Amino acid sequence: MYAEKAVIRVHRDLQVHTWFYPNPAAESTIILVNGSLATSASFGQTLRYLQPLFNVVLFDQPYSGHSRAYNGNQLLIGKEDEALILLDLIEHFRADQVLSFSWGGVATMLALAQRPERIKRAVITSFSPIINPAMQDYLARGKAYLAACDRQQIGNLINETIGEFLPPLFKRCNFRHVSSLDEHEYAQMLLHIRQVLELDSSQYMSCVSNIDIPLLFVNGTWDKYTSAEDALHFGNLAPRAEFARIAHTGHFLDLEHKTAWQDTRAAVESFVLREVREEPVRPRQLALAG
Repeated sequence: MYAEKAVIRVHRDLQVHTWFYPNPAAESTIILVNGSLATSASFGQTLRYLQPLFNVVLFDQPYSGHSRAYNGNQLLIGKEDEALILLDLIEHFRADQVLSFSWGGVATMLALAQRPERIKRAVITSFSPIINPAMQDYLARGKAYLAACDRQQIGNLINETIGEFLPPLFKRCNFRHVSSLDEHEYAQMLLHIRQVLELDSSQYMSCVSNIDIPLLFVNGTWDKYTSAEDALHFGNLAPRAEFARIAHTGHFLDLEHKTAWQDTRAAVESFVLREVREEPVRPRQLALAG
């Protein structure tokens, strides 16, 4: 698929490498937000079903992937900074929809709480407002391995936990990517973990409650770390929350197997193609996919 590449200057005079996939028939543009330690390459399967429908924007955070060469070892970037970067990119590309994956949901919802006028709706995948025991253990172990810069253990940890249902090929790619990152990227991830573990829940709830657009939360039924059950708590926070469960699927959703890709596509498409209503809607749960 053809992409227009550009380096965009954003918040704090940082530079972000972007890919714009144009669709001449589309009137809407969706921007995708990575999870931690990931780059835009992780959205390859998602791009397959979104690009025929929309203009699609991918980007790497200033400290990762193709963006890192343009920024050097800058000061560490917090989730609030990532939210402001996202807002800048939304304006630059005139995006009206957002889709985030995993911890990319934190920056996305911080940005959406600012109520950017352009955004009509957002999809938040593999994320929940609760740090349950499984996630607590994953973060604690990750924090120790990142602090020690233990590349082998970091790669193994991701594949044994949130990546447990990935096909072998994706696990090998995951390990090669994660175990070969720059030390600055590990320091960045360590900052994110510390931010998450120290998150003030009352402030976080206040942030989500300020989001007034329709939100779809998509979670896998086998995901122990950001579980579908935990995600339902967003229904008490976000006034226009909806939920979709992807059956027989873990944290990585559309990467895990063909049926998961089809079910994730169906859940996302039915939401992002729907006309946006102006009146508030009650939180509801979509039919179980799969």
